[in-house]
Amino acid sequence: MQSTVNTETARPSPSFKEGDMAVHPNHGVGEVVQVEERDLGGRKTSCYVIKIRDSGLKVMVPTEAASRVGLRPVMKKKEAQKILDILKAPEVAVDLQPWNRRFRAYTEMLKSGLPAEIAKVLRDMYRLKFDKDLSFGERRLLDQARGLLIQELALARKVAPAVMEGEIHQIFSA
Repeated sequence: MQSTVNTETARPSPSFKEGDMAVHPNHGVGEVVQVEERDLGGRKTSCYVIKIRDSGLKVMVPTEAASRVGLRPVMKKKEAQKILDILKAPEVAVDLQPWNRRFRAYTEMLKSGLPAEIAKVLRDMYRLKFDKDLSFGERRLLDQARGLLIQELALARKVAPAVMEGEIHQIFSA
């Protein structure tokens, strides 16, 4: 028996089928509603059609670009617990002084699509909200981080998003 290893990419490209849940780093949790062939730039390309849960938006991701885009499966329950621990942690992720540097750092953390980074943004913005009124940009960061995490945590822990939101609110009011 012979095995083949793809040496071109550092991480394997995630594979999804219709009905699977996937996380898009910019849009959050969605369901793969279809895998279809599309003509992109004169060549046939297989694409995932993903319907985002929060917004109802349909996103199309070429299957070969899934890992480059950051498309990934929903986290497991064990990972969800680690994310909740990050939310409870006392430290601050970004300690840069001018607000615009801090804002840029948090924006990059959100763009990474990594649940741990998104959790740090949510934690820091929630804490900042208790100290002062958030600027428009900071409120947007808070809302974006909350939206990206709640759906995925709820799925991972098999609870309703409202229950997850309540649990997160409780963490920050303790």
